[in-house]
Amino acid sequence: MKNRIVRGVAGTFILISLVLAIYVHLNWLWFTAFVGANLLQSSLTKWCLLEDILSKFGIKK
Repeated sequence: MKNRIVRGVAGTFILISLVLAIYVHLNWLWFTAFVGANLLQSSLTKWCLLEDILSKFGIKK
């Protein structure tokens, strides 16, 4: 359950930032890069801040 939420949030952030980059300003692509870097970091370290936040809200694996 938690993995699906993390993937959903990451995908939503990426799509929103792409739309903002097209219609508002290209600097929104930095947010896309941040989300991608965070996904890469979590795959290497096996630690994800969003998973910790979801745990505090009572969402289990």
